[in-house]
Amino acid sequence: MLAAVGSLTGAAVAQHGTSLAFQRAEHLRHGINLSGWYAQTRDFSPQRMDSYTTVADFQKIKSLGFDHVRLSIDPEPLIADPQLGSLKIDGIARLDKTVKQLTDAGLNVVLDIHPEESWKAQLLQGDDAVERFCAFWSTFAGHYAALDPEKIFFELMNEPTMADLYRWQGIQARAVARIRAVAPQHTVIATASMYSGIDNLLAMEPVRDENVIYTFHDYNPMWFTHQGATWGSQGWVFVRGVPYPSTPENVQAVLGQEQDERERIWLQRYGWERWDAARVGAEVSTMYEWAQKRGVPLYCGEFGVYKAYADPKMRTTWISDMRTALEAKHIGWAMWDYQGNFGIVTKGSNGTVVDQAVANALGLKK
Repeated sequence: MLAAVGSLTGAAVAQHGTSLAFQRAEHLRHGINLSGWYAQTRDFSPQRMDSYTTVADFQKIKSLGFDHVRLSIDPEPLIADPQLGSLKIDGIARLDKTVKQLTDAGLNVVLDIHPEESWKAQLLQGDDAVERFCAFWSTFAGHYAALDPEKIFFELMNEPTMADLYRWQGIQARAVARIRAVAPQHTVIATASMYSGIDNLLAMEPVRDENVIYTFHDYNPMWFTHQGATWGSQGWVFVRGVPYPSTPENVQAVLGQEQDERERIWLQRYGWERWDAARVGAEVSTMYEWAQKRGVPLYCGEFGVYKAYADPKMRTTWISDMRTALEAKHIGWAMWDYQGNFGIVTKGSNGTVVDQAVANALGLKK
């Protein structure tokens, strides 16, 4: 399936490809993740859903210069019958309203299926769970098939967790085929197993469908971007003041915070690896080379820095380095996230306050 790429210059077409997926990737240049709303929460009450993120937020996002949002959606609250993939009327009606409000605000929308870990784990347990996953996608994609495919994108699953990358590739290919049967024009966003990481994407091959964009998440180096985080590595929880860029010398000050010898050596390696703009750029270049060899477009669906303990200036330096590296390879992106603990805004009694330093690091207009 090919289409003219009216939004690309001749040089960009030559460099980045001419398939419909490349054309659609141009609609996902600068994005932000809407987290903690339709996913990452147990409170789906009407009161919270109506107030947590609003039309005013959509207008703010657009005014900052973003062209799209990646909307995290936990599928479980939407599903009426798992075997059939049927949807709850009230739940899908609310999501329909949100999608319309977003597109009315001039934002394109990635519908990111973002389940809980227990929901993902079911896919390891035989074929029944896989069929339920595909049945959901058949119904969900069919429901949105009438919406403009230039504005609405289907992301199969956020950060699949299974270690067996070949099993995930088979599941993903099966789901893409089911989507294509009901939504032949819409672009699908696919990914690798093990949390959409770089290593596993390099090990996978594209599905047999030209209208697919491939996504990865990049928070490297995790010792900096996740310092103080209470999930993931136990070592992150206790460290504070991890520097960026890193050198063997400047990590010495934080080594004393980590008593576990294994964690200490990992933190030392962070210093030895000398993470800086060049190192970030080298990793992004590796992803770009993978995509160029296979003739497919890339999208970085998540990157960001947990802001509770990171030095603000170092945080914005890393964000700028990552954004610059992605844009140097013409890779669209969505920062994590809008108002969460990686956020670009803070919402409170003073209203919605934009972190202008982060906006500047993202290259957004003032």
